[in-house]
Amino acid sequence: MAIFSTVSAIVVLIIACAAGLQATVIGSTFSDENPIRQVVSDGLRELETSVLQVIGQTRHALTFARFAHRYGKRYDTSDEMKQRYSIFVESLETVRSHNKKGLSYTLGVNEFADMTWEEFSKQKLGAAQHCSATKKGNHKLNDAILPLTQDWRKTGIVSPVKNQGSCGSCWTFSTTGALEAAYTQAFGKSVSLSEQQLVDCAGDYNNFGCNGGLPSQAFEYIKYNGGLDSEESYPYTGKDGICKYSAENSAVQVLDVVNITSGAEDELKHAVGVVRPVSVAFEVVSNFRLYTGGVFTSEDCGSGPMDVNHAVVAVGYGVEDGVPYWLIKNSWGADWGLNGYFKMEMGKNMCGVATCASYPIVA
Repeated sequence: MAIFSTVSAIVVLIIACAAGLQATVIGSTFSDENPIRQVVSDGLRELETSVLQVIGQTRHALTFARFAHRYGKRYDTSDEMKQRYSIFVESLETVRSHNKKGLSYTLGVNEFADMTWEEFSKQKLGAAQHCSATKKGNHKLNDAILPLTQDWRKTGIVSPVKNQGSCGSCWTFSTTGALEAAYTQAFGKSVSLSEQQLVDCAGDYNNFGCNGGLPSQAFEYIKYNGGLDSEESYPYTGKDGICKYSAENSAVQVLDVVNITSGAEDELKHAVGVVRPVSVAFEVVSNFRLYTGGVFTSEDCGSGPMDVNHAVVAVGYGVEDGVPYWLIKNSWGADWGLNGYFKMEMGKNMCGVATCASYPIVA
């Protein structure tokens, strides 16, 4: 779902360590005299000294140094460090200003705090996707009494949070997240499925690898092309590659795809309440990247079918401080948000969360 362009040489190196995905740390080429030379070990004190040399004794310099240390940031030049510090200070002000309002959700410093919205969008999001498959859904409502709250994690069918890294492949993680839950529910054993196969092989189904795609189309690809391989057999690289899948290696088969009628939160709640986790998509807006907790709501995002730019997995719902919410699994690593999850306001198709929803039936 997300679209990502290659990070330029001067952009920070972010080390991502979720679900076996790790960025490669580039060795320093700077001389010992360079104030931002590679910091070794857990050299926080050395990094603080380097930052103070470049930034000076400014109000947030040490906070910035601790941020850079915590998230493994490395900056190529003094100018780059100054630029990232300036963005970081803007993020701090955004967090402070927002949290003073006492709204239903909070913001905080995370690994994206030194990135502009434009940079973040290129790395994690993408152009709006048209979810034509879900305009008229085929999910069937029945008279089942829905639980007041739901959290499929408590049943053990929800797989661990993964990290899409620097590839615009959230659509593949939404696909595998829903599939892994369906498989475990059906067969009583867990499986980690291959996002990379979808990146490399699902292009004929209106998907574009690291440049975005749709889970509903990914399910169709799996259904008609012999299944999906395991993560172990077809590991994630976080970049576009040549398709290497052989149907004889299939770890899971999709028998059918069930689509939620676009915008129908009653259908979505029924599916999440009594069936299992559901792949959903929504429109990410600027301050969402700094989300740390509470029920996210926004007046800046739309609810139309052309607005969604990020695919995730709805794994439950509930009520917090009187506000009903969807409980949603993200693919930005377990350090983001609520251990990799977030809560989105329910009942308003907030940010289009019910616009592009579907789930698979597995074999």
